[in-house]
Formats: sequence, structure tokens, C-alpha cells
Amino acid sequence: MIDWLKEYRRDWLRPDVIAGLTTAAVVIPKAMAYATIAGLPVQVGLYTAFVPMLIYALTGSSRPLSVSTSTTLAILVGAQLSFLVPDGDAVALQRASATLAMMVGVLLVLAAALRLGFVANFISEPVLTGFKAGIGVVIVVDQIPKLLGIHFPKGPFFGNLLAIVKGIPETSVPTLCVALAMIALLFALEHWTPRAPAPLIAVAAGIGGMALLGLSSLGVEAVGAIPRGLPSLTLPDASLLATLWPGAAGIALMSFTETIAAGRAFARSDEPAPRPNRELLATGLANAGGALLGAMAAGGGTTQTAVNRLAGARTQAAEIVTAAGSLVTMLFLAPVIALMPQATLAAVVIVYSIGLIRPKEFLVILKVRRMEFLWALVAFAGVVLLGTLKGILVAIVVSLVGLAYHASNPEVQVLGRKRGTNVFRPVSDEHGDDETFPGLLMLRLQGIVFFANVGTLAGKLRPLIERAADPKVVAIDFSGVPDLEYTALKMFIDAEARERERGVSIWLVALTPKMLEMVQRSPLGATLGRERLHFTMETAVAHFLGIPAGPGISPGNECT
Repeated sequence: MIDWLKEYRRDWLRPDVIAGLTTAAVVIPKAMAYATIAGLPVQVGLYTAFVPMLIYALTGSSRPLSVSTSTTLAILVGAQLSFLVPDGDAVALQRASATLAMMVGVLLVLAAALRLGFVANFISEPVLTGFKAGIGVVIVVDQIPKLLGIHFPKGPFFGNLLAIVKGIPETSVPTLCVALAMIALLFALEHWTPRAPAPLIAVAAGIGGMALLGLSSLGVEAVGAIPRGLPSLTLPDASLLATLWPGAAGIALMSFTETIAAGRAFARSDEPAPRPNRELLATGLANAGGALLGAMAAGGGTTQTAVNRLAGARTQAAEIVTAAGSLVTMLFLAPVIALMPQATLAAVVIVYSIGLIRPKEFLVILKVRRMEFLWALVAFAGVVLLGTLKGILVAIVVSLVGLAYHASNPEVQVLGRKRGTNVFRPVSDEHGDDETFPGLLMLRLQGIVFFANVGTLAGKLRPLIERAADPKVVAIDFSGVPDLEYTALKMFIDAEARERERGVSIWLVALTPKMLEMVQRSPLGATLGRERLHFTMETAVAHFLGIPAGPGISPGNECT
């Protein structure tokens, strides 16, 4: 807070106030709707749009970021709570939710202390696309019963689908009409007046319909009584810690991932970029502080942050105004909100959850890389088939498997020189005129070389050398290799000895200073000497051809 207060300008106050009020009009109805996704009373959504929002505004580094909850976090919280409190007791749910939020906060603060801000990058974009699409499908199916006005015990995804189909004959027609009208209204507002606070207008319309048309007498269910006033102190339940920590870890990861992604996406070039470790701390404090006053797990939301930025927010003062809007709603508008139809909340949830399902992104991924498309599908299936919490584990495992696949499969390129230049590029039919040199095989490695990919790399190098036309020298370019691990070095020592027996000389090219020092300390350094270590492929070719490499460079003495 001190950072942005020191440079705060008077002309920023008006846009911050307008942006804060505009965002409140979007955040408050959505937060209440998201609370119902988690199986919590709607007032928990109000608490989440108040306390975490305020704490983040005072401690966070992103100027436009708006922090409350999101569809992803809500469904994750709901999955954990439904396991802990299957009977749906309101008091037990709120206590468990507060304990979960406190644990999320503690884990995030601990991660900040350990400077683990980099973990947000451990879920790849294709995997995150599949994960969020799965979340979107699960949420839509979860809300359909509220649109139809039917009730049944919740179960696995396909069990819920079957129960919905069986329950269609019992559909409440007035409830369905209200839901369809709300969905149509939301889509119309988003299409024709995208700057309008569509959720607020839909909620107001639903409340007006209940009050003026007597919809409750037709069987349309309302939210019901909401406590008026400030949230009371809610202490975590220590007996739940052992049960909740795996779910809390997954929620903490998603909270931080969404927070840092939204903060980076809407940062302006003329303001400080979000700092990952500070964001961990701020989001952790927001969750821990919110837990004490009844809020559910919180994080930055992309949609509400976009609204905040587009409405003109310049600093975190806008979030303070949004939090004040939530406070006013709690103190004075609770009796009005109690009239809101459940179908209206379900409509809000569905309309804004559908945005998580992005078929175009799947098609773009498929067009670019088929393997990453398969990862996205696996993450999607993990959420739908195994549930949201296990789906997080699937997403993380798939990302790590993807990382391991890339790391264990380094690329090896056979090079040629573009005629008349010092440009070396992979040999291809497209560049058939590139120069190659009889007796010299030029190779380039791409990626880190370490114990996990040594076998694969050796399996790629050996056939290339054996298929080459009577090579006398194999020059291996390391310019694309950031590091060389000992097991990999041992492989090159063995390979050099084997190829030397066959009359083939191995040269190493473009080693980093760190790798060069490592090679020179090993037996390979003494074997190669200076004549077989070269700064660039150009000097290696010049040395092979017996041509002076240029002023100041003595062929055969390039790497010293």
C-alpha cells in the first residue's frame, strides 16, 4: 500500500472510485452465486468480496487485481466440503470452509517465505485449458438442477447427469422460465452492452420478479434469510487439519495460479509488474484474514479484474471501494437479497462458467502441437471422471510428465552452412543449396543434457554418426545447451573413446564457460586438448579446412 500511496495522484481518485463501484456491481452478485457452487450460504460470498478484497488491496503488488473468489476455487471448495459435511449442515459447512481458507492462507504465506513464486509455472497452458474446461462442464451440470427446480443427492459426474435426466419430468416450469429469462438477459447484456453490470441487473430483475409477481407462490425458490450486519469471528477447527491439508494445497496452488495470471494479464507497461512472492504473501494474508471472518478460499479473478481495469482503475484504491460496496450490501441490503431466486443465481453461475469451456483454444493447441492437445484432453477427463480435487493432481502430473517428456527427448540437428554466410542451420530439402563438408559432420544439440536423457541422446547421436559418409570429425555444437550434468559428461567421455577407436575425432563447440570448465577438469579435457574445443561452429569449420578463422583467432586454440 505504501508503494502506490507515495505516488498517488489526485486525478486518479475519480477513476478509482468509478472502477471500484462498477466492479462491485459485478463482483457481489457473482461472489454470492459462487458461494452456492461451494454449497455455502450466499452471505459467505459477501464476506469473501469484502475481507480478502480489502486485505489484498493493502498488501498486494498488482494495481488492478480484484480478489474475491472464482468458479474454479468455488467448485474445489465445494468438493472438499461435500466430503467433510455430507449432510450439508450450515454451521458445520461454514466452520469447515473457514478452516480450509485458513489452511490455504497459511500454505501461501509459507510458500512466500520459501520464495516459491515460480510454482505458478508448473501447470502448462494446455493443461490449464483442459482443467478449466473440465471445471466449467462440472459446474454447469451441478447448476442444472437449480434451473429445473429439482432436487436429488449429489454424486459423481455421470451419476448427476443420469439423475438430471430422470428428474426432467418433475421440472418446475415457473423456475425453468425464470432461469431461461435470466440466461437470455445475461447473454443479451453481455452482447449489446458489455460495459453494463450484467450480473447486478439480472439479480435486480430476479428480485423484482419475486417481489412484484409473487413467483414464490408458483414454486420458485428464493435464497432465503441472510444475516444482516458484519460477519462474526469464525475460528478454524483444528480437528479438520489432517483431513483438509491435501485439498488446501490444491486450492492454494489454483488460487495463486489464477491470481498471478490475472495480475500479469492486466498490468500496464507504466506500472510495477506483479511480484510472484509478494503475490503469494498477499493472497495468503487475504485468505487467512478472510477465514477469521467467515470468507471462503479466495484468489484473483480474471473477469472481475478485467472489469476493474476497463472501468479505469489506476491503483488498489479501486479494490478498497469494491470492498466498501460489499460492506454496504451486508449492512443494509440483506433483506432485499433474501428475495433473490435460486434460479437467478444458477443462471449467473452457468453464464460465467461457460466461459471456462473454450473449444477454440483446444483447436489452436491441436493445430500447433498434437501432444499438448492430448495433455489438455487428459486434464479435462481427469476433472470430469475423477472429480475436481483429483483433477488438480492429474493436471499437475500431466504438466510434469510433459516437462519430463521434453527434457528427456532433446533435439539433435544435422547442420549445414548457408552458402556465402556464417549461418549454420538444420539440413533440409528446403535449403538444399547449404554447404556441407566431406569428412565433417556438424551436429547441434538443443536443451539441457542430463542423466534422464543421456540414453535417448546417445541413441540419436550414434546412428547419425554411423550413417554419415566416412566422417573424420564430428563437431557437436552446444550453443543450445544451457548445462551439462556429470552423467551426460561421462556419456561423452565414453562416446569420444569409442569413436576415436573407429578413427573419428569428436570436437566440442560453443560450450558455456561453466561447461568448458567442467570439461577441462575431467579426463575429456585432457583428451580433447585445445585443438578440439572451439568457440563457434565457424571457427571449427575454418580449423577443419585449414583456413584462418579471422583476426585475433588462432585455429586450434579457440577455447582457452
